[in-house]
Amino acid sequence: MSGSLKIKDGTDANAAAALASASVERVTIPVSGMTCAACQSFLQRELASQAGVQDATVNLMLHNATVTFDPGATSTPALVDAIRSTGYGAELPLEHQSALEEQEDHDEAQLREYRQLRLKAVVSLIAGGVAMVLSMPLMTINSAAGMERMKDPLMSWNMRVLDPLLRSALPWMYEVNADAIRWFLFALATLILCWAGRRFYTKAWSALLHKTADMNTLVALGTGAAYLYSAAGTIAPGFFVSRGIAPDVYFEAVTLIIGLVLVGNALESRAKGQTASALRKLVQLQPKTATVLRSGTESSVPLELIQHGDIVLVRPGERIPTDGEVISGKSSVDESMLTGESLPIEKTSRDRVMGGTLNQRGSLQYRATAVGAGSTLAQIVRLLREAQGSRAPIQRIADRISAVFVPTVLAIAIVTFAAWRVFAPYVGVMQAFAAAVTVLVIACPCAMGLAVPTAVMVATGRGANYGILIKGGEALQRLENIDTIVLDKTGTITAGRPVVTDFVLATRDSDAARIQSTGLAEDHVLRVTAALERASEHPLAEAVVQYATGRGLNLPRAQEFESFPGLGVVGVVDGGTVLIGNPALMKKHGVTVEAMNEIAERMSEEGKTPLWIAIENKLAAVLAVADTIKPSSIEAVRRMRADGLRVVMLTGDNERTAHAIARRVGVDKVIAGVLPAGKVDAVKRLQAEHRVVAMVGDGVNDAPALAQADVGLTMASGADIAMEAGDVTLMRSDLTGVAAAVILSRGTMRVIRQNLFWAFVYNVIGIPVAAGVLYPAFGLLLSPVIASAAMALSSFSVVTNSLRLRGLKLE
Repeated sequence: MSGSLKIKDGTDANAAAALASASVERVTIPVSGMTCAACQSFLQRELASQAGVQDATVNLMLHNATVTFDPGATSTPALVDAIRSTGYGAELPLEHQSALEEQEDHDEAQLREYRQLRLKAVVSLIAGGVAMVLSMPLMTINSAAGMERMKDPLMSWNMRVLDPLLRSALPWMYEVNADAIRWFLFALATLILCWAGRRFYTKAWSALLHKTADMNTLVALGTGAAYLYSAAGTIAPGFFVSRGIAPDVYFEAVTLIIGLVLVGNALESRAKGQTASALRKLVQLQPKTATVLRSGTESSVPLELIQHGDIVLVRPGERIPTDGEVISGKSSVDESMLTGESLPIEKTSRDRVMGGTLNQRGSLQYRATAVGAGSTLAQIVRLLREAQGSRAPIQRIADRISAVFVPTVLAIAIVTFAAWRVFAPYVGVMQAFAAAVTVLVIACPCAMGLAVPTAVMVATGRGANYGILIKGGEALQRLENIDTIVLDKTGTITAGRPVVTDFVLATRDSDAARIQSTGLAEDHVLRVTAALERASEHPLAEAVVQYATGRGLNLPRAQEFESFPGLGVVGVVDGGTVLIGNPALMKKHGVTVEAMNEIAERMSEEGKTPLWIAIENKLAAVLAVADTIKPSSIEAVRRMRADGLRVVMLTGDNERTAHAIARRVGVDKVIAGVLPAGKVDAVKRLQAEHRVVAMVGDGVNDAPALAQADVGLTMASGADIAMEAGDVTLMRSDLTGVAAAVILSRGTMRVIRQNLFWAFVYNVIGIPVAAGVLYPAFGLLLSPVIASAAMALSSFSVVTNSLRLRGLKLE
């Protein structure tokens, strides 16, 4: 996919370079084998260093890499080869595969991974439990006085509490030959390491070949050291006895550590699947088949075989297969799953429908206008996948730490071993070894790597359910700092479709009053007025015509039509001269208007545009046209102000009309009389006041101002979605999503900071405790098994904390 990149303050230099390129391509490559933040950071650096690569983002959650590159300098196959050369798996993206199909494949792979991890975790834990029970007789047999052994708090507790129970329940177990037990445990641990733990060792070896280190390195070193020591104690126990060291084996620790780490991975994988629940729900909206009318015959065809222009039939209770335009039928359609709009939308001829929405009570026949990757649902899924694969600027903190985390932990483990030998030589080499292993096991960079992307994934999914499409972590983070909201008036605050709001006849006694009935006099005036306006191209003319036809009036043909720019129109209808325009036009033709000046003045003060109507040079009526305020705008603006935001209305209307609407809506400031080209300058002036500005517009005429603002929010309308114009797309055609987007951003950043805090604090506290800093004062040590459980739960806690965003109230 080619295109330009939108650059905001604070973006990477690589992204800025991308902007300078006349033509770039962006590709998302599936990546397998990543397990922690160090993997993500390493692969990201490697991709960024490739020739022609202008920006690279690797996502641990989605297992993919999004790369922006110069096609003249590199290619997608070359990037895939670069990833494979680092030891991770990569595949070429499938051509012509829609975002919906990509997500389905990802969900299936995620489910397979979870099931495999769960099976290996359960088997490993069972094996670890068996190994722990069988290790107790060995601990008793090897308890010869004066022999050095590891001070494992977990095994010490087992010996005090469980050992007496086992002795009474299974006395025969304590009579089994110690060597036989060791060899059995050796075989069991070897089986677990080669089957369940193989992934840690192969990936650690691959990382070593590429002169890097990750979580697998820590797990492999910790369990590998314990395994090799135990294997030596099994093969040559006399070597240890001769040196005053009990030939204890720690196969139970090896298998339990592997099992507990796998439990953490399985829980993490399951939670990752939950973070993508919004995407999964969107994918499930699309039906697999559709009923198509071809050559007068109905037939059910797979969705991928629907062609542009096909006639599709939808019955009550069925989901609409793809986007289209209704050609016959009438029904109400539930679009809440895409737009967040709670009420069903009435659909009839010429209305647009979106694939994935639910047809409720009537039957519809429509012509397919967008299929496959071009459908609204596919675009939303694509946009959401890209957003969830993006990085928030705050992620750079975790990236920098992750890059040096594992080497730092390895150094701490070595220092830990040396410190025990130097400052506590009386406890022996075994305790120094145990402390070093515990440091390796408890340290986990996964939590730091998951802190930001999990929150971004859940937040963007939560937003999508509400009808807010946020295009990535950067926009989500910038939204938090917004203090000024600039609202374009037409189509944003107002409906963008002028309608007739008042129709007042002039009476003989000059006492003009709103006519509520549809009497003959009123119908005649309205009929000739609309007939003349039908010949006009003025934006307000259509509103008058629709008002008249909506009342069932048949309009005659106007003759001798003439338009006077800035004044109005003149013509002949039914043999009589009709004038429609402002007081200047009336004065020009000698029509007296003073009798209705007061009413017209009131209309203007209310933000309406009065049109004076004269028939045969006599004042007949005043008709008011206005772009009506959306029902939700007043409440939405109130919520913005309650959240501490300054609300500014930007419009090309005159001051009087603009301030009339502003008073009704409740905005703080009005910038009126602004041409489309001047909207950018208006945003710049606000930014010059050191304000962080969000611009809300329709995504077409407002595109330059949306790009200039710190955050651009695009109002979408139905299926006509300009999703590329801003940083955020509001699927609802009202302003309620603006305040909700700010709430979502603030809630997400709060969760991200919590995640990063606890991920850092966990390691800051856990590693020193594992090293034994509390032992001199309190005699407190940490078992390697308990350390592995803590490591497993750290990542899981970060993901589950992010999942709280699914319940964030946006109203």
